[in-house]
Amino acid sequence: MKAVMISGRTLAQGAGCEDKMSPLYINEVSCCYLSEEDYRALGLSDGMNLLLTSPHGSAVLRAGVDRGLPQGMVFIPMGPWANMLTGTDTKGCGMPGFKGVEVEVTPTDEKVLDIRELMLRGR
Repeated sequence: MKAVMISGRTLAQGAGCEDKMSPLYINEVSCCYLSEEDYRALGLSDGMNLLLTSPHGSAVLRAGVDRGLPQGMVFIPMGPWANMLTGTDTKGCGMPGFKGVEVEVTPTDEKVLDIRELMLRGR
């Protein structure tokens, strides 16, 4: 499924920022959220993972539902997993584009990498 990825802050992600190796932080930022309709269309259920692929990289994340999201949009809390999907071009503003990233979303049996594995793998 093609979708548009946005990333942003969440309360749990913000609280976990104090210790980026904590289970709270890692659990929050290694999950992506879809609309209920997209979740069902992909045949997802609790505990399933998704492979998100963008022109800049890929990442496996746990799948969740956010009833506030429109169809065709994926939300990922700001963190290393979202960073794997964003480009490095700052378009002169000093910040990469964390919103509006086109991604391909595919259910997968691959595991979500732990933060150390993710950093070693890079893009």
